[in-house]
Amino acid sequence: MLFLILGKGKTGSLVAEVAYERGHGVRVLDVTENRGAAAITAPTLAGVDTVIDFTNPEAAVENMRAVLSLGCRIVVGTTGWYSQLEEMKAIAERRGSGLLYGTNFSIGVQKLFRVTAEIAKLEGYKFSISETHHTSKLDAPSGTALTLKEIIQAAQPGAEIPIASHRIGDAKGEHIVTATSEYDTLEVKHDAQSRRAFAVGAVRAAEWLAGKSGVWDFREIFEQL
Repeated sequence: MLFLILGKGKTGSLVAEVAYERGHGVRVLDVTENRGAAAITAPTLAGVDTVIDFTNPEAAVENMRAVLSLGCRIVVGTTGWYSQLEEMKAIAERRGSGLLYGTNFSIGVQKLFRVTAEIAKLEGYKFSISETHHTSKLDAPSGTALTLKEIIQAAQPGAEIPIASHRIGDAKGEHIVTATSEYDTLEVKHDAQSRRAFAVGAVRAAEWLAGKSGVWDFREIFEQL
């Protein structure tokens, strides 16, 4: 397959490396080479099976509009843009294109989501979330932390779920869900040792999306990879 990677940051660069290792053709565009999605044209996307975006929220929205409008497929690992998800769904439906997005492409984190959904069913517990990332991460709380909050609130409607965000050095990503009752404390933690888990998940997602039309959250399909 041929993938177009948008973003040459820490994760985007690793995604390109993993895609190459898995035998795919790879093209990469940095944000500075693609301002306003100006480089995303029909000739640029000719032969590309899937675009993979790890840029920033503003750039990701512009990139999605361009890719989806051309009837192509895009995996979006960038977070912080979900207020415009309905617009992207509408474009994908109208143009027969494909969008796969997720707050975290690590399979381990997807399992954390599942475990959190089970813990959230407990009665008599108060929940809190802590997340730690590198200092250059733009959004806070992280998209993963917000997903964890959403999962807990689905089982505990109206519950206040505080999120503590920390930005330290080159931290790869740590998420802790804590449930505390009058009698005990339960804690579930995912600590990324490498960004490679995110990169492998994103590339496998791009492989899965190739040739498909529709819109999916990674949480819905990760077990199909």
